[in-house]
Amino acid sequence: MTQPKPSKSARKREQLELQQLGERLIGLPADELSALPIDERLRDAVIAAAKIRSHGALRRQKQLIGKLMRHCDPEPIRHALEARVADERQEKRIFADAERWRDRITAGGDDALGSFCKLSGASAVPIEELLSRIRSAPNERIEKTLRRQLFREIHDALIAAARDDRLAR
Repeated sequence: MTQPKPSKSARKREQLELQQLGERLIGLPADELSALPIDERLRDAVIAAAKIRSHGALRRQKQLIGKLMRHCDPEPIRHALEARVADERQEKRIFADAERWRDRITAGGDDALGSFCKLSGASAVPIEELLSRIRSAPNERIEKTLRRQLFREIHDALIAAARDDRLAR
């Protein structure tokens, strides 16, 4: 038995989905776009679309991207975009975690610092040094600068811990 031919509406939905997937490529940086497994015509169309400012011309370019997407496998592109979104979410989560840890460490002292070092595997020495400098800061401006340095130290430790965790998987 042969499969029934998909309806015109089903084909239209599929084409619109491919066009929307192709439109998501427009905002990508050039290095990420070049890493994707897409053909040269599609890559050129996406690069051209990023430069277009006219609404009508951009709409037509997006339609061209949708048409070119029909001739390539969308799954690797879909997976790459999903991985990018997951990475962005993780970066935001790490940033928020770093803010919370900074506040917790400055308020809680050694207990919070010990918990952080155990969680992240970071050395306590640079953080302890920054904490003592924060406590003895002569004015608010210097204290604020030191708190930023403490944040960077914590953030870097969390990023390294996440990278190590990713490598362990």
